[in-house]
Amino acid sequence: MLETILLALLIGKFKGYKLKPLIKEWPIYPIVVLELINLFLQLTIFKGNYSFIRYASILKTLYLSSFIFLIVKYKRYVGAMAGSLFIFLGSYCNKLAIASNKGKMPVFPTLSYITGYVKQGPFIKADDLHVLGNASTKVKFLTDIIDTGYCIMSIGDVFIRFFVFIIVFSTLKYINKTEIGAVDI
Repeated sequence: MLETILLALLIGKFKGYKLKPLIKEWPIYPIVVLELINLFLQLTIFKGNYSFIRYASILKTLYLSSFIFLIVKYKRYVGAMAGSLFIFLGSYCNKLAIASNKGKMPVFPTLSYITGYVKQGPFIKADDLHVLGNASTKVKFLTDIIDTGYCIMSIGDVFIRFFVFIIVFSTLKYINKTEIGAVDI
């Protein structure tokens, strides 16, 4: 979800917010550490080593939980509630796709074949959940169809990333407004 954080920071910068005050604060660093671990996981997948993939769901839970530090320290409760609705919606979409496809999440790689994230030939079964999508896939629009070349996401995954964006952007905005003496409502 590194690109989601970078997008929030980029939009914040475009709106004139300073990034340095956020980077100076400790609550951002648990998120950064977990992002680095996720980056390591992605690199191992690129190298063809799928042994760490079984920890991906644990990492995702820890990652989303690490935002609690930003939420509590900067009182981003309204944003967290809105973001939680997106997590709920995204999770529901993912569960619906899995339930509609006999307990599996179909994946439709495109760009990932070019980048080498997914190898040509037989689909490597990295876990018990994901399978290569085909013509019999149901609710295809809810399955993993958004291919970035290093990650294949579903619409549900995108909704979950809205939480990350909301928390990072609202924290950046809050820090900037309070740093210059303005009050954030």
